[in-house]
Amino acid sequence: MSKKSIIARQTKRERMVEKYQDLRAKLKKEGDWDALDKLPKNSSRVRLKNRCQLTGRPKGYIRRFGVSRYVFRLMALDGKIPGVTKASW
Repeated sequence: MSKKSIIARQTKRERMVEKYQDLRAKLKKEGDWDALDKLPKNSSRVRLKNRCQLTGRPKGYIRRFGVSRYVFRLMALDGKIPGVTKASW
C-alpha cells in the first residue's frame, strides 16, 4: 500500500490535468508556448502515473483492469472479475 500522501498527490494531479485539459489543447493548437509554459507543471498529462485504484501501487499495473498484478490475482481467485479464471492444463 502506498503512502496516503502519494495517493493524494496523484489525485490532485488528475484533477489539475482535467481542469486545464481544454486550455492546454487550445494553446498548443495556437502555438502559444509562452502561455503554455506559465501553466502549472502538474497540469500536463505526462506527469500522471498509472497506479492501482485500490492500493496505489505504481508497479505491476494492469491497464485493462486498473489494478496492480497482486490485487488482480486476489480478485481473480475470489471470482470478483467476471470472465477471468485460473489457468490449469
